[in-house]
Amino acid sequence: MAVVTSTQAPRPARRTPDSRSPWFHVVMIPFTILWLAPIIFVLLIALRNFDDIAARGLGALPGSLSLDGFAGALADGRVARALANSAIVTVFAVAASLALASAAAYALSRFRIPLRRTLLLIMLAGNLLPPQILLIPVSRIAQDLGIYDTLFALVIVQVGFGLGFYTFVLHGFMRALPTEVFEAALLDGAGSGRTFWSIVLPLCRPALAALAALATTWIFNDLIWAMTVLRTEAQFPITAALLNLQGGFSNSWNVVAAGSLVAAVPTAIVFFVFQKQFVSGLLVGSNK
Repeated sequence: MAVVTSTQAPRPARRTPDSRSPWFHVVMIPFTILWLAPIIFVLLIALRNFDDIAARGLGALPGSLSLDGFAGALADGRVARALANSAIVTVFAVAASLALASAAAYALSRFRIPLRRTLLLIMLAGNLLPPQILLIPVSRIAQDLGIYDTLFALVIVQVGFGLGFYTFVLHGFMRALPTEVFEAALLDGAGSGRTFWSIVLPLCRPALAALAALATTWIFNDLIWAMTVLRTEAQFPITAALLNLQGGFSNSWNVVAAGSLVAAVPTAIVFFVFQKQFVSGLLVGSNK
């Protein structure tokens, strides 16, 4: 009885990320250190006391560690008030932006709206304008509407300038959803609103989480629009308050550095909480 043997050469084993050459990590270590260097530098300054910095300069290694900088930053009521203002603006701006963007993206992706592609291009083109040329018009519009120097004005500005980008991203994601899902919902008697709420939004959770993390970082760390529509120190978010903190503690660099680290904590927490959804949202469609 003849035995048939295959002459096909065996396929080489596919390399997995775990089998990656160790040289990749060797090359990436200097880049990682370079990226972390500013954060480590600010942290070391924040952990030094005023006398140590005054005697040895900013570039010296700390002779002793102290939490005086954090105590001084947190004792200043402006930092706590500014953090609260930033939290209010960020929560309302992110929620409003994603709610409006998801509804607009659903309408543009599933309904035959005239000139819908033109509308998308116009919304995307609005994000390409440099904000410097819009500072004076936005400030005058806020004054004419009677909302100048209010947190509401800052929320409106953040929503208006982020809505186009969020809609564009969600539109592409919703167009990639299987048509069979919408056909099944139609056969079950679900209307457009029910389909959007019960099917589309749950399926868009990775994209919404990724955009929420990005929007939180952008809005919480924004300075230019805060200085454009706000004037009173009591209304300042944390980024604008840090400028005044630097002015009030011009020589106390440990206090300024500590305040900067405190301001970075909320966005870092949001990123780590939504890290899994953020990565999955960025990888959506990469295997298609």
